[in-house]
Amino acid sequence: MKDFFKFTLATITGIILTSIVMFVISIIVVFSMLSSTETETVVKKNSIMMLDLNGSLVERTSDNIFKELFDKENSTYGLDDILASIKKAKENDDIKGIYIQATSLNANFASLQEIRDALDDFKKSGKFIVAYSDNYTQGMFYLSSVANKVLLNPKGAIEWRGLASQPLFLKGLLDKLGIEMQVFRVGTYKAAVETFSATEMSPANREQVTAYITSIWNEIITDVAASRKISVDSLNNYANRMLMFYPAEQTVKSGMADTLIYKNDVRDYLKQLVKIDKDDNLAVLGLDEMINVKKNTPKDKSGNIIAVYYAFGEIDGGSSSTDEDGIISNEVIKDLRELKEDKDVKAVVLRVNSPGGSAFGSEQIWEAVCQLKKEKPVIVSMGDYAASGGYYISCAADTIVAEPTTLTGSIGIFGLIPNAKGLTDKLGLSFDVVKTHKFADFGNIMRGMNTDEQTLLQMYINQGYDLFVSRCAEGRKMSKNEIEKIAEGRVWTGEAAKKIGLVDILGGIDKALEIAVKKAKVEGYTVVGYPDRKNVLQELLNSKPGNYIESRMLKSQLGDYYNGFSMLKNLEKADFMQARVPFELNIK
Repeated sequence: MKDFFKFTLATITGIILTSIVMFVISIIVVFSMLSSTETETVVKKNSIMMLDLNGSLVERTSDNIFKELFDKENSTYGLDDILASIKKAKENDDIKGIYIQATSLNANFASLQEIRDALDDFKKSGKFIVAYSDNYTQGMFYLSSVANKVLLNPKGAIEWRGLASQPLFLKGLLDKLGIEMQVFRVGTYKAAVETFSATEMSPANREQVTAYITSIWNEIITDVAASRKISVDSLNNYANRMLMFYPAEQTVKSGMADTLIYKNDVRDYLKQLVKIDKDDNLAVLGLDEMINVKKNTPKDKSGNIIAVYYAFGEIDGGSSSTDEDGIISNEVIKDLRELKEDKDVKAVVLRVNSPGGSAFGSEQIWEAVCQLKKEKPVIVSMGDYAASGGYYISCAADTIVAEPTTLTGSIGIFGLIPNAKGLTDKLGLSFDVVKTHKFADFGNIMRGMNTDEQTLLQMYINQGYDLFVSRCAEGRKMSKNEIEKIAEGRVWTGEAAKKIGLVDILGGIDKALEIAVKKAKVEGYTVVGYPDRKNVLQELLNSKPGNYIESRMLKSQLGDYYNGFSMLKNLEKADFMQARVPFELNIK
């Protein structure tokens, strides 16, 4: 018995000591992360900036301790950080060039185009850009083609095959399960519902997808043709030949690449360009170091602020918890109100990168944008998507700026209500009901909807669509009839949207800032990003590690189909009336 108490006490003591040690280590890790983000990078002479692109691209990143601890292999880059770093590299005399290590980046073409334009502007400084990859993906080659020299592994290849969109259809699976998706929509081109109600593209959807992937491809080959001095016809021929399956020497002969070189020899190649000896150390600044490089421009003392407010992800209906990703409408409304009331903020650039979401949430944000516009200029800068609900929250702006490859429009509304009677029948479950009024059990998913219920819901959807069209007409200073002709849920590229009046100017966030400054009529100003970026400690307090790990695992396993699965998973929490594009456009 004596030994039992002795061992029990020793075990308890060991657990307590281990817990204390782990707690201390955790505190040290957190504070080391906090301090590392505040350390200014000193740039040595003859340095180069390296864009090591291997991971995922988002609008903005935040310090996430769970990512640091559990997800070190999957890098996430902020588009804002990349653009700011390229600009700082251009202005810093000690940085002689940029090296792009183009591995694989999960990014849409509008974001790639914005980075590419920033790199093209960097070249105007007279500094060099060199790109290397063992095997270029199509997106990475599009980005890298802006470089002065495109290097390729002697046994590598450049993927160049044109674009395709391959949507996933779930109707067959749902039929097997005994679940029917009851669909209510307005808009011939509102194809989001087809994921659940069809087994192939409708003619209208096929028409719009063909139009926008053709428009994106034409933009890609025009840019590549200009940078690589290759004709558009030749680039299309190379795509039809699948040049990637030919020896790498053919790629150089075609003009797609300049030099065949192994990765181990790239550092010596770069040393020659910065004119240092082979035995000297090459100073290389990664993105993390570039973020902490001080800007060359002196600090503005006017007190004037041009705000850039980032709204990216799916739009909720006002009931999401604060640890969820996406556009949390209640938080956005509060933030925009604070920007309206802040006298130092002279103009707002609303950066929208959203496929839409809740129609109700979109309407609330639209109202907040309208109130903000009464006090100061509001310029929208569209990212990869600003479609459906994403366009809804954008249409009230003074000016709308979009990349040519941005996907926008999709002015339409839909609703989905599942009918699980087939599934419950298979399981042998039965239901009955007693009710006081005709619609007392409205929304019961254990049965199909009757005619009266369907009529009510379609009327509700029609009202939502009419409101959406009215908001667009008011914001764009067009008639409802003019908007209806280009609405119907149709998705447009930024280039096409400009021609029909849904977009004002083509360009990126820098163009939007330029317009905002001009409309604000200020000379001195500071650009400030909103909402405040969360640091490690805030993320630790607000994040749920289980949710983070679960979402990362699902995304890595499901890839392009994660969004559709996420919608099914959260169907009971989603608003019935949705203003959004298809769950995954899947353009590759």
